[in-house]
Amino acid sequence: MVHVGDFENDGRAYTRNPSAGPMPCTDESFKAVYDSFQSVRHPFILTPGDNDWTDCHGVEARKFDPLERLAKLRIMFFPDGRSLGQRTMSVISQAADPQFGKFRENLRWSMGGVTFVTLHIVGSNDNFGRTPEMDAEHRERKDANIVWLRKAFSEAKASNSRGLALLTQANPNFENYWPIGQKNTYLRMIPGARAPEKAEATGYDEYIKILAEEMESYTRPTVFLHGDTHRFRADQPLFSAKNSRRFENFTRVETFGSPDTHWIKITVDPADAQVFSFKAELIPENVRARR
Repeated sequence: MVHVGDFENDGRAYTRNPSAGPMPCTDESFKAVYDSFQSVRHPFILTPGDNDWTDCHGVEARKFDPLERLAKLRIMFFPDGRSLGQRTMSVISQAADPQFGKFRENLRWSMGGVTFVTLHIVGSNDNFGRTPEMDAEHRERKDANIVWLRKAFSEAKASNSRGLALLTQANPNFENYWPIGQKNTYLRMIPGARAPEKAEATGYDEYIKILAEEMESYTRPTVFLHGDTHRFRADQPLFSAKNSRRFENFTRVETFGSPDTHWIKITVDPADAQVFSFKAELIPENVRARR
């Protein structure tokens, strides 16, 4: 089981409405979440979200240092070489490389001939653009993520993997990087809307560039799974910079998020040419009543 981040409320949302739930970012909140993860019978893997450390600065009732919360999260939720859960499994951590010793949360494992990789990319513009300290953290983590992303493709090729699954929290806003014609076709559903000729730079620019570069030479099914913007969808949002065509073997799947709290079951069948299939699993107790 993989949780793609945001295991607690956004600190800014808590400040706006403290009655909506417990204060995020506290040691008590971390412990409650950790205990719930450890109660799962299966191997359990987390990739962090912005709510879990980046947005802790938004809690006004108590001062939190996002970098201290990040350090705590790394130690607490990422044991050396193992998953969480009652039945653990072995994983390869980027921290095994002394050059990237702090990045315990970037993990890789193989199952059924398929390669799975987590990347610590978060919402809130990947923690870029708020303070100099946060920008420095963003650049260091992005450098590690890029090495880990390149390694994911090289390992999948070297092992002749049937497919590659990349899991992260952030929605990197693939649409921001589409060819202008594709953007306007997409926006035609909204009368009067037109895409800007030049997209604004974001903290995700280099990730999308490298994904597209790697997909030029990787022909096996690849899935990019994320959360962040709380909209269940499965599409093919990555385009080649060489010919402006979409990569048909690259699928993005976004999972549910509050207030629509459900989950996605992913079937991995190495005998199927497409390898991955997806099914929305709705939790009856969480389905909002229709008026």
